[in-house]
Amino acid sequence: MFERERLEGLKWQAGCFAQDAVGDWWLCLPVKMQAERTVAPQEAVGIDLGLTSIAVTSDGERLAAGRWTRSYAEKLASAQRRGHKRHAKRIHRKAARCRADALHKFSRRMVDRYQNIVVGDVSSLKLVRTRMAKSVLDSGWGMLKGFLAYKSQQAARSFEVLSERCTSVTCSACGALSGPRGVNGLIVRSWVCSDCGESHDRDVNAARNILIGSRCRTPVRGNELSYSLAPPRSAYRVREVGIESARAAA
Repeated sequence: MFERERLEGLKWQAGCFAQDAVGDWWLCLPVKMQAERTVAPQEAVGIDLGLTSIAVTSDGERLAAGRWTRSYAEKLASAQRRGHKRHAKRIHRKAARCRADALHKFSRRMVDRYQNIVVGDVSSLKLVRTRMAKSVLDSGWGMLKGFLAYKSQQAARSFEVLSERCTSVTCSACGALSGPRGVNGLIVRSWVCSDCGESHDRDVNAARNILIGSRCRTPVRGNELSYSLAPPRSAYRVREVGIESARAAA
C-alpha cells in the first residue's frame, strides 16, 4: 500500500506515473520530435492487404502474418485454466505489442522509401463475421492503415485508400480479366494471363493494380495527406488509367 501511495504521489515536470489495465506502473514521458520532411527516394508503391501475408507491395516486399495471437494461444489457455487473470492479461499485451512492433517497422519503411503510398480498401469489419475472424483480427489491417496515414502526414507523403475491386483477377500488364475467380480461385497464388502470357503472383499483381488505379499525385512541397476512398473503377480501365496518369505526369 505504501509503495502504491508513493508512486501515485510522484509527479514530474516532464511526465507522470500511470497504471495500465494489467496493474503494472509505467513512467510516461512526452517526447517532442522534429519530423524531417524530404522527398522520398522512390516515387510510389501499391499495397495489397491479406491474411497469408498482412501486406504485399507492388515491388514484391511482404510483411508475413505473425499469427501473434495463435503463437501465445497455449500459454494463454493455460493461464486461463489456472485462473491467473493478471498473467493472461500480460500475454494479451505481449501479443498486441509484437503485432504493433511489426506494423510500425513496416509502415516506417514504406514512408521512408516512397513518396506516394496507396493501400487497398479491404474491410476487416466484414470479414470478422466469417470463420476467418481470428486471422483477420490478428493481422491488424486497420492499425497498419492508421500508422501509414499519420506517418505519411508527418513526412509530407501522399496516402490514399483505393478500391481493390477486381485487382487480384486483372492482369497488371494488359488489363485483361484473366485471373482465377470465385472461392476456389483464392487458393491459386500464381497464374498466367491467357491474353498476354504474363506470369503473376496473385498478391503482387493486386498491389500493382492498386497502384495503377491510383489518382494520387506525388507532392513535392507542403504536407499533402489524402486519406479518402476513391470510387471503384472498371477493371477494363485499370491499365488505361495507369497509362493516362503516366502521360499526365510527364
